[in-house]
Amino acid sequence: MRDALRPLRGVRLRTIGREVLAGVTLLAISVPLNIGYAQIAGLPATAGLYALVVPTLVYVLLVSSRQVVVSPDAAAAALVFSSLAGLGVGGDDVGSMAAGQALVCGALLVVASVLRWGFLASFLSHPILVGFVGGLALEVLLSQVRKMLGLPRGDGHGFFVDLVDTVVNVRTASVLSLLLSGAALLVLVVGRRFFPRVPTALVVLIAGTAVTAGFGWDQQGVAVLGDVLAGPPAFAFPDLSIGQWVSLLPSACALALITMAEGVLLSRSYGDAHGYRTDANRDVLGFGAANMAAGVSMSFAVGSSTSRTAAMDEAGSRTQLPSVVLAVGATLLLLVGTDVLAQMPSPVIGAVVAVAVWKLVGVRELRELAGISRYEFGISVVCLVSVLVCGPLHGLIIAFVLSLVNLARRAAAPRIEVSASVPVVVVRSVGPVFFANAATVADRIRAAGRAVGVSAVVWDVESVSDVDVTGARALSRTFEDLAGSRVSVAVAGITPDLAARFTQLSLGDGTRTFPSVREARATLEAEIREGVGR
Repeated sequence: MRDALRPLRGVRLRTIGREVLAGVTLLAISVPLNIGYAQIAGLPATAGLYALVVPTLVYVLLVSSRQVVVSPDAAAAALVFSSLAGLGVGGDDVGSMAAGQALVCGALLVVASVLRWGFLASFLSHPILVGFVGGLALEVLLSQVRKMLGLPRGDGHGFFVDLVDTVVNVRTASVLSLLLSGAALLVLVVGRRFFPRVPTALVVLIAGTAVTAGFGWDQQGVAVLGDVLAGPPAFAFPDLSIGQWVSLLPSACALALITMAEGVLLSRSYGDAHGYRTDANRDVLGFGAANMAAGVSMSFAVGSSTSRTAAMDEAGSRTQLPSVVLAVGATLLLLVGTDVLAQMPSPVIGAVVAVAVWKLVGVRELRELAGISRYEFGISVVCLVSVLVCGPLHGLIIAFVLSLVNLARRAAAPRIEVSASVPVVVVRSVGPVFFANAATVADRIRAAGRAVGVSAVVWDVESVSDVDVTGARALSRTFEDLAGSRVSVAVAGITPDLAARFTQLSLGDGTRTFPSVREARATLEAEIREGVGR
């Protein structure tokens, strides 16, 4: 039990007040955001509020991170909506399918944790994440812009179709909706810039609700949230057919992979910054259990929240106590406060979500990638555009393939250094020698041995980690060709593991080995001089 409560160990009497206050701030941030994300996912507001209760408590009991906050986010909400819309899900089935999706996602994460696959988080590269999340963020932004303009929700035919429709119909925008959302945006932006610790999202929602209800603007074209079901989360297992469960697998895999990648990296970064250890596999277990809890409590997929975690860090929180306060506060709201939410204006909710999502577009990250690597910048842009054109799942697959092509391209051109001295030339290669780069390494060794005045070649393998069958065959042919040309070949700096691999592959049979390049060069140069003298 002590180990399960490890994230709360940092709580002290002198800091408990700060932690509780941070929890109140987290509640003020999370309620409007989760209502907005639930609407993005095509679900009722209660689905977003339910995510703050049971999934949060389950996560707190299992996670190793003391600070990372679990919650639905904009990217996950957009993926839920896009994937379910792509399956043609609508009406009452949306809630059950979203819950089922969270369950499958959670089960995959739990399996990954049990098998200790937390390292797989590293396989989703930064450019892919930037492009994928950026594409989803643009879809979310467009939907919120329509909400701020007082336009109906897009017809689901794609981002660019909805964009054109928005531009064409902007003249029909509701003036009152524009007034509310414009004022909300101004307060949110100014508040974030000059008063970062003030819960401006809560402030604009309270003010917007008071204005809308006070002036009766809900009767003059301003959309409001409407009745919100009161009561704590009800537990139920999604009633889906086998075919429906199978159809959820691709999107659940994408959600699991993204949750694992973002969550583990975020947990590690805050642990390193504040001097406490985290466990990637335990964090994955926490996310998995939280998603399964969401699936049986009428909610939808959850993951790490970068913005809320940053807000808690700025508030001085170093434990998961704010998340406990959040769960208790959300429960009280569901029991006695849902009537207050009914008059909450949709344009203001749209403004709150739009401001929260803007950073996810990744403008700064894309600019940095463009300056560092054009190819990886291209991968990120292709992923972003693919998400908008083909949908999130196909976009992720396309970017993943491009990333693997980039990996193969880099591996096919390993770093190889060739000394300019004669009669003994040293060739040093870095990394594994395998099918993608075997011909390149073998050709460089052959070319070095055939240079004018060269009598011996030393292959420095100190930085070679492995050789596969294709590499061994290419190198064996090269060694034979050089031997036939009366050029000696030696291997230097070989490790015991690599030597065993050479023996297994019959690579370099009869080839001399030396512990270091210096010894190989000295020995071969002496033998060459003696041969010349004779």
